[in-house]
Amino acid sequence: MNEKKEVGERAVEYVKDGMIVGLGTGSTVLFTISKLGELVQQGLSIKGIPTSKQTEKLATEVGIPLVSFKEINQIDVAIDGADEVNRDLALIKGGGGALLREKIIAKAANTFIVVADPHKIVDKLGGFPLPVEVVPFGHEMTKKYILQLGCSPQLRQKDGIPFRTDNGNYIFDCSFPDITHPGDLERDLNMIPGVVENGLFIGMSDIVITLNRSKEIVINLRK
Repeated sequence: MNEKKEVGERAVEYVKDGMIVGLGTGSTVLFTISKLGELVQQGLSIKGIPTSKQTEKLATEVGIPLVSFKEINQIDVAIDGADEVNRDLALIKGGGGALLREKIIAKAANTFIVVADPHKIVDKLGGFPLPVEVVPFGHEMTKKYILQLGCSPQLRQKDGIPFRTDNGNYIFDCSFPDITHPGDLERDLNMIPGVVENGLFIGMSDIVITLNRSKEIVINLRK
């Protein structure tokens, strides 16, 4: 079975009748959403809140009813992917450009579940360039401040023009030699004027579902 499919579908075991479910963005959680759609057709009663316009479209196509934040008091469980996961369950996210909405939904969830194929599990964060979402105004100056933190920021492009997030912002993909203290870096980045959010998710993941070398499901719980 496809590794991403196996991991993504396993996460639906944590979704129960009547739950509000945060629906992530990406190639692995796509399988979670598709499976949830099947279960909804079979009678599962849930409501979803999507992390991106792409996810909203997919959830609507598979029949998952959607709600907005103004209609709910809490999110019971959020399920999302990751670009990197370290042994402390800290993440780099944002390869798909939805990091701000993903972090808002992860923070609002009682339980945040990450689905990741085994290639995403790393000893140290930083192999994947860290996405940093910035407002377009003055982004050239914002880049100079980000540079001072020891990275090489590249403005994300799509079809030859700056990529825009669902919030209308730009993204700098920042290559750090290594990220030894991710909590400090997350704070330092978010203190820069013009930075909206960054893709470091520290102390947020409750459960990470992946595969081991024998292709067996492994469920890691936050200590």
